[in-house]
Amino acid sequence: MKIVDITVQTFRYTSNIVRDSEGHAHPGPEHEATQSLLTIHTDEGVQGYCFGNIPRSTLERLIKPMLVGEDPFYRERIWQALKERQRLNLATLHDKVLTVIDMALWDLAGRALGQPVHRLLGAMRDKVPAYASTMCGDDLEGGLATPEDYARFAEWCVKERGYPAFKLHTWQPPYPNAPSVKRDLEACAAVREAVGPDVPLMLDPFHYYSREEALQLAKGLEKLNYYWMEEPMDEHSMSSYVWLCENTSLPICGPETAEGKMFTRAEWIKYGACDLVRGGVGDVGGITPLIKIAHLAEAFGMRMEVHGGGPGNLHVLCAMGNPGEFYERGLLHPFIDYEQPKPWLNRLDDPMDDEGFVHVSQLPGLGQDINFDYIQDNLVE
Repeated sequence: MKIVDITVQTFRYTSNIVRDSEGHAHPGPEHEATQSLLTIHTDEGVQGYCFGNIPRSTLERLIKPMLVGEDPFYRERIWQALKERQRLNLATLHDKVLTVIDMALWDLAGRALGQPVHRLLGAMRDKVPAYASTMCGDDLEGGLATPEDYARFAEWCVKERGYPAFKLHTWQPPYPNAPSVKRDLEACAAVREAVGPDVPLMLDPFHYYSREEALQLAKGLEKLNYYWMEEPMDEHSMSSYVWLCENTSLPICGPETAEGKMFTRAEWIKYGACDLVRGGVGDVGGITPLIKIAHLAEAFGMRMEVHGGGPGNLHVLCAMGNPGEFYERGLLHPFIDYEQPKPWLNRLDDPMDDEGFVHVSQLPGLGQDINFDYIQDNLVE
């Protein structure tokens, strides 16, 4: 089997999610947005798919010359070649580009063999517990504007919807008076009171607090018996995280957005900059490197908690020998109906039962039930 072409289709859809000037998602008025579907085509008619855009110039100049003519089952060789090509092309061949290619190759392999990706990786389980992961704080009445809003939403997520755990993303710039350690802790305390002493709770706060502010947060979360905190400081300063881990009993989860794939995670483990390892397909360049990080964490007896949702992360979670405990489901908000599939999908990628378990798809490949008719009817020329 050989790769003969790679195409990208961009299509329109209606969204009610907007982004503020810092890039954080919030509920907003309906508007037209676009999504893209990358397809890898082979000479045997088998195709692999992944949602995500690659600029046409990058596709034609860098991706196609490397992949056309290759055997799509040689995923490791392809990923290594793309990684090495990043050295002089990082602006255009960044990790999110590698993610889309790698995920489409895994999808293709599963479709060719009639197996879901987690079985190709070596299945460990078919379902994982999820935590409710909120959008960042806002100023919307009845949304996530106050500590009481977070508490009310957490109570619904845990007691009504069945999530076994809950994570807050608190207020970020450009909202007035953000960031604020005091306000973050008030929201965390309100959530703890609402859900009781036994529910695992996590915090993802402002990402550029100082050392003193991060430690103040950690000490407050220790008293509230929080499960972990992630990325309270700039992750390029690994020594700051070593210092934080040495000065708090609260587990610190990371790195999340720091560049460097498995290499950066190895350094953080070696120097004691984290208690839980963090990684997601979109952060490190796909399923191929994320599995490397899972094995790295296992070798050190550490959990790897997967960053973000989606089919790639879910399949990796279901194949990890030293499993991460939770699937991150979201981002959630009182005004967003997460249970409604995106219009380009016939069903959710991550359906959750009443006991809080997300079930991985048993369809071949990534297991997405794609609505190709919708995509075709809404193509952007």
